Amino acid sequence: MPVPWFLLSLALGRSPMVLSLEKLMGPQDTARCSPGLSCHLWDGDVLCLPGSIVSAPGPVLVPTRLQTELVLRCHQETDCDLCVRVAIHLAVHGHWKEPKDEAKFGRAADPELEEPVNAFLQAQVVLSFQAYPTARCVLLEVQVPAALVQPGQSVGSVVFDCFEAALGAEVRLWSYTQPRYQKELNLTQQLPDCKGLEVRDSIQSCWALPWLSVSADGDDVHLVLDVSEEQHFGLSLYWNQIQGPTKPWWHKNLTGPRNITLNHTDLFPCLCIQVWPLEPDSVRTSICPFTEDPRAHRNLWRAARLRLLPPRGWQLNAPCSLLAEATLCWQAPGGGPCQSLVPPLSWANVTVNKTLELPLLNAHPNLCVQVSSWEKLQLQQCLWADSLGALKDDMLLVETRGPQDNRSLCALEPSGCTPLLSRASTRAARLGEELLQDLQSGQCLQLWEDDLRALWACPMDKYVHQRWALVWLACLLLASVLFLLFLFKKDHVKAAARARAALLLYSAEDSGFERLVGALASALCQLPLRVAVDLWSRRELSAQGPLAWFHAQRRQTLQEGGVVVLLFSPGAVALCHEWLQDGASASAPHGPHDAFAASLSCVLPDFLQGRAPGRYVGAYFDGLLHSEAVPALFRSVPVFSLPSQLPDFLGTLQGPGAPRPGRLGQRAKQVSRALQPALDQVLKAPGNPGGPGDGTRDGT
Repeated sequence: MPVPWFLLSLALGRSPMVLSLEKLMGPQDTARCSPGLSCHLWDGDVLCLPGSIVSAPGPVLVPTRLQTELVLRCHQETDCDLCVRVAIHLAVHGHWKEPKDEAKFGRAADPELEEPVNAFLQAQVVLSFQAYPTARCVLLEVQVPAALVQPGQSVGSVVFDCFEAALGAEVRLWSYTQPRYQKELNLTQQLPDCKGLEVRDSIQSCWALPWLSVSADGDDVHLVLDVSEEQHFGLSLYWNQIQGPTKPWWHKNLTGPRNITLNHTDLFPCLCIQVWPLEPDSVRTSICPFTEDPRAHRNLWRAARLRLLPPRGWQLNAPCSLLAEATLCWQAPGGGPCQSLVPPLSWANVTVNKTLELPLLNAHPNLCVQVSSWEKLQLQQCLWADSLGALKDDMLLVETRGPQDNRSLCALEPSGCTPLLSRASTRAARLGEELLQDLQSGQCLQLWEDDLRALWACPMDKYVHQRWALVWLACLLLASVLFLLFLFKKDHVKAAARARAALLLYSAEDSGFERLVGALASALCQLPLRVAVDLWSRRELSAQGPLAWFHAQRRQTLQEGGVVVLLFSPGAVALCHEWLQDGASASAPHGPHDAFAASLSCVLPDFLQGRAPGRYVGAYFDGLLHSEAVPALFRSVPVFSLPSQLPDFLGTLQGPGAPRPGRLGQRAKQVSRALQPALDQVLKAPGNPGGPGDGTRDGT
């Protein structure tokens, strides 16, 4: 059985597969037939003149298939040439004619039209061979007994030995009969080189050839050239493209031996290596070792680029040919997968580096091209985004046409293709009648059509505007309701939005009492309250004077809805009595920072004229003053004992924004814990008028 020959394929890290060839001794061409046939090879070559096709006069022999096998034609054991053996398979073409036609087979006509049994069917078969720079034609005469003739069936084969050819050459074969009854058979094949055959010891041109091996080392690939020292050879790396000519990538003349390293990012399935000695008419060896390397295929897709060319062209650029599927898809705005469409583009072996035409009537920015390999999406590009603009919120309608002008329409949505006139709860179903009217009125753009289907893009802008108008109306209504609620509860909102202001006024009797007032002010700031006290404004107090500072703080506090807190102490009560008995004698302040004495000129008129309620609050400390000691004029406003009445005091200070009683009680405990140490120090101070035995402790 003939051994089929093939192009060399080399896997990384493995030795190349080689073929052991049969040897034919002597230069003579020969022919032999399969059993039942007789054949004869004409001496010398003949002219290759196929001629025109003629009608067969009856059953004739014709070639049906060509088969090749490589052999060696040897003049000596180590002096051989590569040779191509050709087997021509024959069959009977045509039918028997009337009995009168049987005379050509040497038999008289039979009344019962019996087929001849001793005649032969003869054919002259031409075999043509071309392999640059050689061209030959040989003629074979073949006979088959008429008894074996069955129209349309094979009768055997004839084998020709052989056509000499160069290693690595491309050979072309033709076969036909004379005269020619059908189109000639043809076959084109690429012969292997020295590397793919076990011929290094038989073909002299392979003796000096550089032998190449490939090995992998991590991310690197090593090309090892096994040549003698000082031998000069050429090395070329190129991309062997099925579609189009080869593309040289790297070429260099070197001196052996050599070890060349390639990075794994340089690998591609079509990257081939060719080596040859730098001698006249030398044989070249080529291998493509990375056709099955996964890294090479990953690099190929990383290097591939999908380009869309106006008006309706597209191109896939890549160093090698790709087995890929290209499809049209519809990309809706807002993300999500691109949905495949009809018509499909060309499948299998998409021609790379060649401009192809999109089967579209009109372009649309939502139309995209996807390129997939083995059901995995590799590349996607939408149509000319620079010229057509951003994605549109258009609805794609798919029209299906049936017999008698029947047609159905559905809208492409993420959930599938929704019939326009359906009860589905999708946007297309809700707007089905409107979209149908838009299509009938010519507002939709036709993208593609054939006899059975069509694609339409219908604008949705006006429906989106209507929807947003309703949304804006609802927002305006909601805003109006919120504004009314805001006006209705503005006082509460103000209180909740901003802490209430409190101005503390006290008589600076001694440092202990000032520390007690400071502790109270600091605790009130945590509620929250915005507290103003002269202890924290001594610089402004010195610059402006006590009276001016108090007037400014009082005006700001009352304008913001705050409250003025009068902290009564024995000294403060004494000052009040002086003012009530003789205001003129008390008009001078008692010290440079005594804001309380300065404030009485403004505070007393508010109480005398009844403007104090809601604006003032009184307080005194337990153990320092009795409640009855507070002048009657000032009891027209709430007066609280601290810390025993802290919850009520804090509730009055915070006004409408005061928290719930439980929360207010917790805050009162916090203030009391901060206040008690300073109060204890004041009560224990010697000579304190509120100390033990003084009789001024509040008995409540």
